[in-house]
Formats: sequence, structure tokens, C-alpha cells
Amino acid sequence: MSDSSSVLRIVWIYPDLLSTYGDQGNALILRRRAEQRGIETEILHVYSSDPVPAEGDVYLLGGGEDRPQILAANRLRADGGLKRAAERGAAVLAVCAGYQIVGQSYGDDDDNPLPGVGILDIHSGRGETRAVGEIVAEVAPELGGGRITGFENHQGRTTLGPAATPLSRTVTGIGNDGHTEGAYQGQVLGTYLHGPALPRNPQLADLLLRMRVGELSPLPPSWGEALHEERLAAAL
Repeated sequence: MSDSSSVLRIVWIYPDLLSTYGDQGNALILRRRAEQRGIETEILHVYSSDPVPAEGDVYLLGGGEDRPQILAANRLRADGGLKRAAERGAAVLAVCAGYQIVGQSYGDDDDNPLPGVGILDIHSGRGETRAVGEIVAEVAPELGGGRITGFENHQGRTTLGPAATPLSRTVTGIGNDGHTEGAYQGQVLGTYLHGPALPRNPQLADLLLRMRVGELSPLPPSWGEALHEERLAAAL
């Protein structure tokens, strides 16, 4: 956590632009799983008219339509707070449109390349077909492995540069390219998974928490684990 505070600061970026599929649920489950372990938390909602603080612990970006995505990317690049936070070691989870704009470049609705925030070595454009439906993927072993599930609805196709590593390998669904899903680079994670991703995959929520607080005490199985198993069974 931040050196100056014992409170875990969860920063929800641009809920007025990037919150298409209830991705704010990612912030709520992070708070819940932290507080169950006795970790005090604070959720800070940063709207597109606000500066992005650089002293947060976990930053969350959700999905959005094409025009809000462009506006969000432009404002984040001009502001610089998210990039400064990532450079000092904050954890970041970016979903769908948010995933694309934290990369080096992404495509607009005519697939013209536009500059991203540049904290993840990926390039995104538009595919010929839209990826819609349930997705199942195997998380990279170095991140703990296991299967994750989610709902994807995007036309993006994402290519990883040498500094980024696939977050997972697809079992069903498209993800980046039909073979991999998401990417990570240090403590920056990106994914196309909605659902929201963290309530459906509690292990990912705990991964983000470990990045900021270290080892975590185990929690008894709850509705989150039950939901994960239910969606996994339904998707296969």
C-alpha cells in the first residue's frame, strides 16, 4: 500500500466514460475481499473532469463505446496521473476499451490508429468479426494458473509487444486473437473480460491485492467461487 497510508486506495477511473457492463463491480469485490482480511480500503471515483491521483494502490478502468474511449484516452494521456502511478508500482486492471487505451495504440471506429497511454506493450485494432459470448481461458502459470471466465463483446484484436506477456490462453472464445486473452506487464493487467471480471474470478481480485499488500490469508469459499464454477461449467 501507499507508504504514507495504511489504507488500500482503489481508484475507479472515469465511471462516466468507461463503465459499459457494470465494471464497477470490480472495485466493490476488491474492497470486499480486502476488508474480509482486515485491510481498510477507500474507493475513489475519478471522473473525466478530475485529475487522476498518482498515489493510489489499485487503478481500475472499465469498458466503453468508441467515442467515450477516445475521450478517455486523450484525457488520460494529457493528465499523466495513471502513467505516473504505474511507473511507481501501482496495480492496474483495465477491461475491454480500458485495456486497449492503456496500450501503445488502439483503433478508432474506422480503425485509424490512435495513441494510447503507453503503460502496456500492446497494439489494438479492429477485427473483421465481432467477438461476442462467454470466454474461458487458462491464466499464465506464473500468475497462479487456473481458469477464468467472462463475457466478451468487442471487435478488437490485440497484438502483444515484447515487453508484455499473455494474461491467459483461450480455451473458448476470442480474447486477443483466438489464442490468447489479455496481457500483463509488471503490475499492469489488461483483459477483454466483462462479467464483471473480478466477481466472476475471485483469484484475479486476490492477485491484484497481493501485488499491493503481499501474502493474503485464505478466505472460506463464498458466492464468488460458486459463481466462478457455475459459469465455468456453463461455458464448456
